[in-house]
Amino acid sequence: MDPVHIPVMLRETLEWLNIRPDGIYVDATAGLGGHTGAIAQRLTTGLVIASDCDAESLEIARRNTAPWADRIRYRHGWFSTLAADLVAMGIPKVDGLTADLGASFYQLRSKERGFSIQAGGALDMRFDRGASVTAGHIINTLNEKSLVELLEQRGEERGKRARLIARAVTGARPIQSIQELARVVERVVPRAGRRIHPATQSFMALRRAVNREDEELAALLAAAPELVRGGCRIAIISFMSLEDRSVKRAFNDLVRQGRAIRLLKHVLRPAEEEVRSNPAARSARLRVVEMK
Repeated sequence: MDPVHIPVMLRETLEWLNIRPDGIYVDATAGLGGHTGAIAQRLTTGLVIASDCDAESLEIARRNTAPWADRIRYRHGWFSTLAADLVAMGIPKVDGLTADLGASFYQLRSKERGFSIQAGGALDMRFDRGASVTAGHIINTLNEKSLVELLEQRGEERGKRARLIARAVTGARPIQSIQELARVVERVVPRAGRRIHPATQSFMALRRAVNREDEELAALLAAAPELVRGGCRIAIISFMSLEDRSVKRAFNDLVRQGRAIRLLKHVLRPAEEEVRSNPAARSARLRVVEMK
């Protein structure tokens, strides 16, 4: 049985995308198909491109959205090649684009994918399992200085903690599993009443490095304004401050350049009832601009 997927901020995303029944839309992070399916249901002669770099998730999305498959095209690929792939499909412009950034609950709870401390497993963390670089490769080959930089820049670890963790990691190699890495970090950065595991930010940094998430998000933010027609919208959900800051900067730049209109005075957060029914939504942030 395929995993149950609860799309985050679905009502708000659909409302702010302002979907037309005959429009062409891109769900740049189709995941298991929650947002894709909801968009497709609102189309008649229109089309939604369900895009994801995780082939396994996309295959589940195909099954989850099968009732509306005549209105969906599925695309396996990264943000950085989205524009070129759409042109190859004969779709140079679209009527809206949405993205729900970061790892999905399905990925996080999968032991063989190696994304989370709770799930355990091998040090993998690849969104696209055809990619060559794994978390294990990074953790066991980067020198101490590079590890410190990775933890600070991609995981927002503070300098002293980053140095302690990097030194402990290089001294404990080879590290083979998620649990082993978590123990190495916990030995030098104890819990000390912290709500989250002390290795959480290290794991985030590794995942972001493995999947080049900063670079891929930058590519999406550069491509989206060229893809989306005037009068149409870009709606992006982020879960981490690093990502939200990047989206905010990019949208502010578009507004300053006179290329877009800011539709929301402040970032939009999930309703309390959604957080109660789906705690994974609690850190979600939605930003929207309309292209001119």
